[in-house]
Order: sequence, then structure tokens, then C-alpha cells
Amino acid sequence: MSFILSETKENVLTLTLNRPDKFNSFNREMALQLIEALDNAANDKTVRAIVITGAGKAFCAGQDLSEAIDPNGPGIKKIVEEHYNPIILKIRNIEKPVIAAVNGVAAGAGANIALACDIVFVGKSASFIQAFSKIGLIPDSGGTFTLPRLIGFNMASALMITGDKVTADEAIHYGMAYKKFEDSDLVSQSFINAQHIAAMPTKAIGNTKRLLNQSYNNTLVQQLDLERDIQIESANTYDYKEGVNAFLEKRKAAFKGE
Repeated sequence: MSFILSETKENVLTLTLNRPDKFNSFNREMALQLIEALDNAANDKTVRAIVITGAGKAFCAGQDLSEAIDPNGPGIKKIVEEHYNPIILKIRNIEKPVIAAVNGVAAGAGANIALACDIVFVGKSASFIQAFSKIGLIPDSGGTFTLPRLIGFNMASALMITGDKVTADEAIHYGMAYKKFEDSDLVSQSFINAQHIAAMPTKAIGNTKRLLNQSYNNTLVQQLDLERDIQIESANTYDYKEGVNAFLEKRKAAFKGE
């Protein structure tokens, strides 16, 4: 069974987490399939934007706990090292925009995978829960890195300690999500947005991701130097030349992602 459904249309790859009977909670097979799908997307020039969503009523309920406590299962160390850490790093390092379309609950690792994406769209019934404290664990999947940077230290601390639910409207207000749609429109609207982004200069978007990733560690001087270097790199792309020519010729640019 495929736990990750994959569909490419008009340069947009939609990856659907597909364990709806388990609220799309991760087992090892699903995690490894998602890693493989992200690797394939990184190397596929026809893919210029990626949407991640969930089948059924949930985005992702995090880890399948029956696997986590199974004495014959992978164990927590492998789950973190071989499942979630690679997923987060691939989402952040792939030089293409990754969009989360959060339908229903995103809990635990599911919440933090969504928050690692470049753009987060939510359905009206979406919610985010840092559920780790309720079972005696700490937030993983980059949560302690990403969430404080999105909403501030104190708010992130409160949500992680209490495990309180964040509604779709609250997620927009706090800065965890970008736009909200009706549940019935979430996937189609996310695709329309992704389709628009896929037609943009993909190299420039990838370079922007590189700069944002580095900004967490750099001083202002270091970041300015890096912006200079990557701007020079960007100015040597086909899409830059096409964008400038289209502007001067007063026509719509036809970017190739090159």
C-alpha cells in the first residue's frame, strides 16, 4: 500500500499523507515513502512547487504510538533520526517552494512538519497541537526551533507546555499560517496558489530559501555578504534575464525555473 499518494500536474507535485484510518499518523513505511518522494521531487525538473496535505479528516496526527512502543519496532532513536529529522531537513533544503495544506488536525510531528513548510494554508477546521507534553515527550521535528521563531518564545513555550489546541483563526493571528479557506476549497485553492508559484522563477525562490535558512545563524554583516553573493548568482539565471526583458517589453514573463 502506498502511504504517500503522489500526483504531478502543471509543475505542481501534490503529496498526500495516506493513512486516513489512523489520522495520517506516521509509521516507518509512511515516513520513508515521504522521504523518497521529497528526494524524487528535488531531482525532478518538471516539479516546481510541492503541496503536502492529508487524506480524510486530518492532516497528520504525528507518530503512530503503537509503533513507537512496539518492542519490535524501530524505537524512538530511529524514529527521530531516520524519519522526522530527514523530513524536516528535506523540506527546508529542497530549493523549491513547499506548501502545507492543513486539513483538520496537525498534532505533534504533524504540526511541526506543516510549520517547516514555506507557506501554510489552513482549512476552516484545521488545528495545531503540540501534543508531546501530554505523553511525556518533548517537541521534535524541529518544533523547538521553528515555533519560537514564528510566534515568539513565550507563546511557543506556553503551547508546548500546555499542549493547548490552536484553531485555524488563531494560527493565522499568531503567524503560523498564511491564509484560511473553507474546508471544501482547501486543496483546490492550495493547488491554484501552488500553480501560480510554480510559474514563478524557481531558482530565485530556492535562493530565497537558502538565505532564510542561513539568516538564523548569521550576523547582519554575514547575511548582507551572503545576499550579495546569491544575488550575483541569481542575476546569472535565465529567469532573471527573462524577467527583466519582460518588464522592459511590457509583457508577461515566461519563466523556466532555470
